[in-house]
Amino acid sequence: MTASHDSLVVLYGATAGANGAKLGSDERELVLVVWQVVDLHNKKVGEVHRVLVKADSPELSEQCKEEIGVSPEELAEAEPLDRVLVQFNQVVSSELKALGRSSYCLCTDGQLLVRQVLHPEASKKNLVLPDCFSSFYDLQKEFHKCCPNAASVKELSISSMAEYLELSTDSTVNGFGAVEVTTMGEIILSLISEPCNYEFKNFETVNYKFETGPCKAEGVDGETVIRARGLPWQSSDQDIARFFKGLNIAKGGVALCLNSQGRRNGEALVRFINPEHRDLALERHKHHMGSRYIEVYKATGEEFLKIAGGTSNEVAQFLSKENQVIIRMRGLPFTATADDVLGFFGNECPVTGGKEGLLFVKYPDGRPTGDAFVLFACEEFAQNALKKHKEILGKRYIELFRSTAAEVQQVLNRYMSTPLISTLPAPLIPVLPQPFIATGNTRDCIRLRGLPYTASIEDILEFMGEFTIDIKPHGVHMVLNQQGRPSGDAFIQMKSADRAFLVAQKCHKKTMKDRYVEVFQCSGDEMSYVLMGGTLNRSGLSPPPCKLPCLSPPTYPTFSPGTAVIPAEAALYQPQALLAPARTAQPAPPAVAYYPAQATATQLYMNYTTYYPSPPVSPTTVGYFAAPQAAMAAAASSATHAVLPQPGALVRMQGLPYNIATKDILSFFQGYQYAPDDYSGLIQMNDQARSMFQAPKEWVCL
Repeated sequence: MTASHDSLVVLYGATAGANGAKLGSDERELVLVVWQVVDLHNKKVGEVHRVLVKADSPELSEQCKEEIGVSPEELAEAEPLDRVLVQFNQVVSSELKALGRSSYCLCTDGQLLVRQVLHPEASKKNLVLPDCFSSFYDLQKEFHKCCPNAASVKELSISSMAEYLELSTDSTVNGFGAVEVTTMGEIILSLISEPCNYEFKNFETVNYKFETGPCKAEGVDGETVIRARGLPWQSSDQDIARFFKGLNIAKGGVALCLNSQGRRNGEALVRFINPEHRDLALERHKHHMGSRYIEVYKATGEEFLKIAGGTSNEVAQFLSKENQVIIRMRGLPFTATADDVLGFFGNECPVTGGKEGLLFVKYPDGRPTGDAFVLFACEEFAQNALKKHKEILGKRYIELFRSTAAEVQQVLNRYMSTPLISTLPAPLIPVLPQPFIATGNTRDCIRLRGLPYTASIEDILEFMGEFTIDIKPHGVHMVLNQQGRPSGDAFIQMKSADRAFLVAQKCHKKTMKDRYVEVFQCSGDEMSYVLMGGTLNRSGLSPPPCKLPCLSPPTYPTFSPGTAVIPAEAALYQPQALLAPARTAQPAPPAVAYYPAQATATQLYMNYTTYYPSPPVSPTTVGYFAAPQAAMAAAASSATHAVLPQPGALVRMQGLPYNIATKDILSFFQGYQYAPDDYSGLIQMNDQARSMFQAPKEWVCL
């Protein structure tokens, strides 16, 4: 910024911790403020004022004790920062009035005191700094402009500048800070006098407020971006801007990172206006936001654009209204309309532009995701809107969060880039659902939601207590996510609807490993749909992708309902190895799920789930397939692998070391009986170091 001022106020300070080049890097509080008025018109300096500041923490570093020469007892008697700021303002105004001057600007030795100490500390203590602290002259930069041959800005110090100008230090001045302020005043007078005749015009500014808006994709300097890690999940762009208070963030320069489920992962990319501010931000590594320390690392412009760039026309139009507060809605009923959302917020928090201030997030085929973004004109309206967090719309409670332009872009890009079919066709063939999953409208099943991720079958049986005896054989089904990890959900088939109702009443919100678990009664159809990839929530049942008519390609080969077709790998195992001996084949259900023909053994499970046994029936194997003998024989004859012998059962091992050998597996099962004498054909490993091992059914345990 360019302006001319009548006077400068030289400002110097020290903290209870590191000072000098590391000032403000350790989050220690300000304990000393020294200032002096310099009359640029008359080329005179005023009185030096030295004031101690009371800190919340009385501890002082050894450097502070040695340099400042102050004890904790003296600091305890000092005034707190807010009163010192009032005193500073009163004294400066009084002196300027006596001099007949009206305007002034601060002048500091570098950027650290204002940007790294005063603004961050005032922000943490919820203090409002006077306007004079939003602009200042950096004496080092001004000196370098006037005397470019002296040294680089980073190498300059008060003593080196005084030495270059051949200035002598006033020996009558005593006390840490007073000497530095007096010398800075003499340097200023020397610069504005003959022969330099330098004029102070371009001052530094501190942004009062972070400016939101869409990111400009072009011209992102890779030296201006940092990655902040360890953020509270509920933190907004304004919270992050407050953490970096004193440093100027570019417009729309905060991009909150999302995980694969579209939720915030505690990281953010922040873009500053220049590399100097980025370097100052890196000095705040492991500074605290509340009770959490935040890690700060360098990042690249490409990383920032990957998160904040790539705006569609729809998003660009939505974000074209600048200086708006963005609120994210999550959990909307799929039937919700714009009028429903406007009615939800009401007149106390009007949406900017009515329906134009709403952006519904949809899948590529137009189906709603349950997310939406809403614009509000001011902070007051946004705060009123956030008070409606978890209020009911339709039959669902709605979650509300502060959001950012970058998050809008991320969420839209993520959903719009989601393919309709997760795996592109390798020839697809139908796989029958597992026959031990009951279907029907009878509500004889229960759903457990909110399980600890470490919960095992034993934990669930213990949780069920006396109702364990009412579980059907093979009736416990743990639901995994797309990464194969526990999702926190499970379904249990009970012997009757009455027992399922009783379990839901007795066990709802009962604790398992310090977490309460929700228990709901449901039907076999609802359970089957969820296990095949659908969703079940308060707004109803959403079918899995394989049940959607628009996702069933008409050009795929069809099969007669009575014929089950299985992957070629599954045909290697004779039916006795795959089917429970006492189980009779059930007719294939009319609904057929499509999966790739080249599926490996691990893909024989349903898309989002794996199945676990429940006592007293022996565990399930890779899968149950009611395939005709002819189909299996044909597949086996065309395969190059040997057919496993008939007796015994299969044990599937996961997580083996990649350098495992056959003898290691045999050693692991030492003491158990093996079916044949020749083990060479019994163990098959795939490229993920998984194996299948034939063993007698009496000792199979999973």
